[in-house]
Amino acid sequence: MARYRLATAAALVLTVSACSGDGDEPASAPTPSPSLSVTRTPSPTETPSPTPTPTPTPTPTPPVFDPAAAYAVVEHLAGTIGPREATSPAFGQAAQYVADTLAPLGYQLSSQPFEVPAGNSWGVDVAAGTSANLIADPPGFDPARPHVVVGAHLDTVPQAPGAEDNASGIGVMIELARMAAAQPPGLPVRFVAFGAEEPRGDGDSLHHFGSQFYVRELTAEQAAATTGMVSLDRVGVAADHVPVCTGGRGTTALRDALVAAAATAAVPVQTCENRSSDHWSFEKVDLPSARLGSIPYDGYHSAADVPDVVDPAQLDRVGTVVWAWLGTY
Repeated sequence: MARYRLATAAALVLTVSACSGDGDEPASAPTPSPSLSVTRTPSPTETPSPTPTPTPTPTPTPPVFDPAAAYAVVEHLAGTIGPREATSPAFGQAAQYVADTLAPLGYQLSSQPFEVPAGNSWGVDVAAGTSANLIADPPGFDPARPHVVVGAHLDTVPQAPGAEDNASGIGVMIELARMAAAQPPGLPVRFVAFGAEEPRGDGDSLHHFGSQFYVRELTAEQAAATTGMVSLDRVGVAADHVPVCTGGRGTTALRDALVAAAATAAVPVQTCENRSSDHWSFEKVDLPSARLGSIPYDGYHSAADVPDVVDPAQLDRVGTVVWAWLGTY
């Protein structure tokens, strides 16, 4: 059994305890007696037993996205924990919650800590410190073999509870992880809760710290094995469509695959260009990527970003699109 505890405000440490014992040497097996073959003719009064009818193997029920479960994650992160600045104790509490939710599903969890600088995050000064990416891999996962990444950032700006930005993305990610554990897609899925996505100043170098660190740490073999990355960011505000975005610099192949999957699932989408999420870190190093989400809303980066701004039906649309895409592998 694995238990996860926080070594710092943001870094996760996996502690594993195991027990084993030495057994006695097995006793020598006795020499079997010669078998006897006996032919027996039934008496006239005996009735032969009927041949039993084999019991059919039940067909597994396909997993279905549960918007209520995704919304419960939003309520806990934004309503119970609240603002989760990337180096704060609240971020560590949120990371522990995600780890405790994913571990029972059978995922192998690891933490990827990194340093972030001091700066100004949407008008609020923030100190330098440590944040972390929380990585959840299915059993037997090999990052050097083909796989996809589904990620969502866990942090918020200091003044926002972050229901839409981005507890909504984490809620959808966790629900997809549950579905993938129940029915693994044809290609393994690595789920990542990214730390320190929110800006600490202007420009690319002071934004998307967790995903930038993630791609820097990839070996050439692991990068080549990353078939695609989907960022779930601000995916819960009510709308009549799901935005599917790229940064406008790399391939649109993954965006197009998501659009095609949405069509099969009868979910309306609109394509767009957007660089304000973790997909941009992947696109900048020529890895196929896309972002779902980015509907404008009044509570953006403010204390008004509370669970009420999130619509479970929109969470359902986004989750349905990603699950349909994963089903194409």
